[in-house]
Amino acid sequence: MRKFFFIAGTLMGILVMAGCGNKPAEQTTAAVETTSDSARVSGIPCDVKLPGIHFTKAINGADTSIALSEGGKIRFRAGEKKDFFCDPNEQLSNNTAPILLSAVDNTKPFTLMAKVKPEFTKEGQYNAGVLYIYVNDNFWQKHCFEQDERGQHRIVTVRTVGTSDDNNHDVVTSPAVYMKISSDTRTVASYYSLNKKTWHMVRLYKNNYPSKIWMGISNQCPVDKGSFSDFEELSLTQSSVKDFRMGD
Repeated sequence: MRKFFFIAGTLMGILVMAGCGNKPAEQTTAAVETTSDSARVSGIPCDVKLPGIHFTKAINGADTSIALSEGGKIRFRAGEKKDFFCDPNEQLSNNTAPILLSAVDNTKPFTLMAKVKPEFTKEGQYNAGVLYIYVNDNFWQKHCFEQDERGQHRIVTVRTVGTSDDNNHDVVTSPAVYMKISSDTRTVASYYSLNKKTWHMVRLYKNNYPSKIWMGISNQCPVDKGSFSDFEELSLTQSSVKDFRMGD
């Protein structure tokens, strides 16, 4: 992917190109918005309705990468070497993972929650089912149930402000976990649970996102030849947890 920045000068315009990955040629015709900081906002309109959430934006063909079943379950597929990451060293940068998004009013509290069951394989390093906060391609956070370098399955969070950090959290032996991201407009926190009752906080920081943001889901397969993740009990509400330490 390439990002194009247009800076008005007193004598002439200057075209600057920057990027955190290489977008496939077939994706270059997708609709693009430009934010005030000139960062690229990916995605095209879609219409995927579930009982607890309505997805209206698709990045990298996400709306064609899903299969819906009764009860609002989604099987989300990703092809070979699909990831979303802005590597500080640029070696691992890749923004080809499909992402489904739903618009959120960030001036109000919100919570995105899902039961996530990724397909973990022998060669599936960094395979993950993912929840997202997305503003643009340079400003986002993902909350993952992911396979690490040693084949362990753990909770991971990545926050990107220009470039991405990478934070490995608890190892989880259950095949599926409940995950959620919640905000009261001032604070954003990410949690996981094995039983939807006891929640474990893995990340908390100041909510410095703009008034309109996007929340969503994704499946990633950065190394292997393709994978899927199952999402169940999806919900997006304009309410937050009451106790940000406990996640209740």
